[in-house]
Amino acid sequence: MQSSQTLAKEDIIKRNNVKVIGDGNKTLMLAHGFGCDQNMWRFLIPLLQDNYQVILFDYTGSGASDLEYFDSQRYLSLEGYARDVLEIINALALTDIIFVGHSVSCNIGLIAANQFPDKFSKIIMVCPSPCFLNDEPEYLGGFEQDDLEELINLMDKNYIGWANHLAPLVMGAGHPVELVEELTSSFCSTDPCYLKPFAKATFFSDCRNLLSELKYPCLIIQSSDDSLASVHVGEYMLDNMKYAEMQIIDAKGHCLHMTEPDNVAQIIKGFV
Repeated sequence: MQSSQTLAKEDIIKRNNVKVIGDGNKTLMLAHGFGCDQNMWRFLIPLLQDNYQVILFDYTGSGASDLEYFDSQRYLSLEGYARDVLEIINALALTDIIFVGHSVSCNIGLIAANQFPDKFSKIIMVCPSPCFLNDEPEYLGGFEQDDLEELINLMDKNYIGWANHLAPLVMGAGHPVELVEELTSSFCSTDPCYLKPFAKATFFSDCRNLLSELKYPCLIIQSSDDSLASVHVGEYMLDNMKYAEMQIIDAKGHCLHMTEPDNVAQIIKGFV
């Protein structure tokens, strides 16, 4: 493990496997979800790179990031991943960023934007959930505490079984088996030493109190049938954010950027 306090630009680029592609006056920063990596955005890239500068990266501990820099304490909370985002932004001297997050990265982007509002201009959230836990009657995150604890415990008992259970749930029914297999493989290829802290930070965080603090226009892109983030969750966010709007895509699953890239790209362009 190396300290992240005094990292040079080159170290941050290496740590997070940062790539800058495309050409345009506006910058989109694409942030992948839990158990994934920047490759999950590949269906969107051809639809965006001609009009925008696109920043891709892997969170430390994910994808092709440099595991030497993984700090087990830092990445116990979403704030640690938000620091990755902010350090990449500073290393590339970026401003007026349009942050596009998938799933938990919506919360990570929310944390980063609230901490350093001068760096961002708009936030786009693909299948967001500020809290996966139910807090009835006013909020239905989709899961009970015991369900999520059992999901985390399954990682220790049967890691392959955990991945085979979660991937179809995340991808949703009716999509090509290759996509489910890819997501399963992504889960399985990440060492649980790095994935389990991310899982805990993802599923047990509650970012609902941060929604009202966001000072930027925010676009919520929600799936009409998503086992992890229901339309109710999107409506809750809409009610608690000052400058938000929501687009619902008639589709199944939690990975709209992979299963509905044309629709997602069109919505993004209309918002940006």
